[in-house]
Amino acid sequence: MSYSNKYIYATLPKTQRGQPIVLGGDPKGKNFLYTNGNSVIIRNIENPAISDVYTEHSCATNVAKYSPSGFYIASGDQSGKVRIWDTVNKEHLLKNEFQPIGGPIKDISWSPDSQRMVVVGEGRERFGHVFMAETGTSVGEISGQSKPMNSCDFRPARPFRIITGSEDNTIGVFEGPPFKFKMTKQEHTRFVQAVRYSPNGSHFASAGFDGKVFLYDGVSADLIGEIGSPAHKGGVYAVAWKPDGTQLLTASGDKTCKLWDVETKSVVCEFVMGTQVEDQQVSCLWQGQYLLTVSLSGFINYLDVNNPSKPLRIIKGHNKSITVLALSPDRSKIYTGSHDGFITSWDAKTGENDRILGVGHGNQINGMKAVDSSLYTCGIDDSVKQVDVASNSYTGSDMKLGSQPRGMDVYNDIIIAGSVKEITVLQGGRKASSFPVDYEPSCVSINKETLDVAVGGFVDNKVHIYSLTGTTLSPKQELEHLGPVTDCAYSPDNQYLVACDANRKVILYKVPEYKLAHNKEWGFHNARVNSVAWSPNSTLVASGSLDTTIIIWSVQNPAKHTIIKNAHPQSQITRLAWLDDETLVSVGQDCNTKIWNIVAI
Repeated sequence: MSYSNKYIYATLPKTQRGQPIVLGGDPKGKNFLYTNGNSVIIRNIENPAISDVYTEHSCATNVAKYSPSGFYIASGDQSGKVRIWDTVNKEHLLKNEFQPIGGPIKDISWSPDSQRMVVVGEGRERFGHVFMAETGTSVGEISGQSKPMNSCDFRPARPFRIITGSEDNTIGVFEGPPFKFKMTKQEHTRFVQAVRYSPNGSHFASAGFDGKVFLYDGVSADLIGEIGSPAHKGGVYAVAWKPDGTQLLTASGDKTCKLWDVETKSVVCEFVMGTQVEDQQVSCLWQGQYLLTVSLSGFINYLDVNNPSKPLRIIKGHNKSITVLALSPDRSKIYTGSHDGFITSWDAKTGENDRILGVGHGNQINGMKAVDSSLYTCGIDDSVKQVDVASNSYTGSDMKLGSQPRGMDVYNDIIIAGSVKEITVLQGGRKASSFPVDYEPSCVSINKETLDVAVGGFVDNKVHIYSLTGTTLSPKQELEHLGPVTDCAYSPDNQYLVACDANRKVILYKVPEYKLAHNKEWGFHNARVNSVAWSPNSTLVASGSLDTTIIIWSVQNPAKHTIIKNAHPQSQITRLAWLDDETLVSVGQDCNTKIWNIVAI
């Protein structure tokens, strides 16, 4: 078998209340950049379903920027490291790695000739550094401000200047090279969050948590004036210039973005982005004809200047680890649910997505299953909820459980949920029967033909088989494993049961006698196996593990298997599902949803 990664439905930017994030733009206008966890996400601006993920940082990344030449990306992380890597090759070869400061890097800017770069953040000895991109040699000193720096920019024309915005409420101005401190500008009364030169370098703008935006001369740094008075009712997190330098876009915690005329310093139009806390605007980017902003929810908005009340499109998804995955019965939709309780529905062909509306679990979702026109979910709020697929929202009919559910399956109108202390059978929105167990069920699978129900035991290392009669379960037999059972699934043709465990094994049983299907146990993972999934034709099993690897096993040829190494680099695989006999979906702790092409040879 061979495999290839077809699509990545990428994670959203990682956001945090009160923290601006920085978007990077490609000088050719094709892609934009942002970070989440250890990953740098490169996303196509016209078709955001096309994306690439760089995962070579060993700790959380904060910012990534293209060089003006477009050949390199520099990304900075929490430890103060900057990695400069190639954009042209698929492998993104590392060109250089430097440690300019001893703490989180918050912003990076390249000189217009792609030779030098400045980074700022929260260092122990210094808050910023300017150096040669080829050698790391220092070309001056970034000093003169007394608190961490949030933003920096290189003047895109000679004479070169560098500006920095700091939490001591000042803007630092540096002349060079070699760069020396020239002065501070003290117009702001709160943290300065963003400083940006206009595309030709004639002006620069600054924005702060005092809601103010100021305009300065690009060479002398003289104050030209304030834009708006103040520009926003809340802190301003980001500014972005129109490519011709005539307009400025600002993004604010007051849940609005505004477009300003630079000449008259007056507002051209206002974008009201919502009324909820998660509608605060924490970043913006002006890339060619596209105006992007990021909401606190992580959603990426494409603004429409001709219709400020409605974005052209909103990219939704997850920015917390994905814990559950389900497919619609016709496999045209993919449903993913995350650690923070949100569910996204994806079009399996285009990657177009939307978030399920209504009041959800509010916290981690542990099980999800789609049948007919409903999607059922269970979460750590001890309930099973129903989503109406047609209206894309929760129905509000909650079924309470006696303890926290870890897994569930649905057959016709019967839902069986395995909770920490009991197994519950629900029918018609009510509890039909339940009984206590002491082995902490981890997963549930129903055989639609024999009406056997397999429940994984996390504490006793067994798969418990029950018979379902009406709405009553009666014990049938137990299958021993060498580690806690983490997932189990009956094959679509109801002939087999596959179960995986924390002892790195995947074991195949023949139904109905539950004998081992062959004498080979499947044990090539290096760590706990989290998930197993059947291809629709019941000939292939995929398993995903804590070791970041997916393995495809063949039922007919048990000695053969295909290993997809680093399927989600630096992230465990949490769930798998097959769209068809050659297409696999995987989700992981990295918040990414990946579509794989699996071809039998």
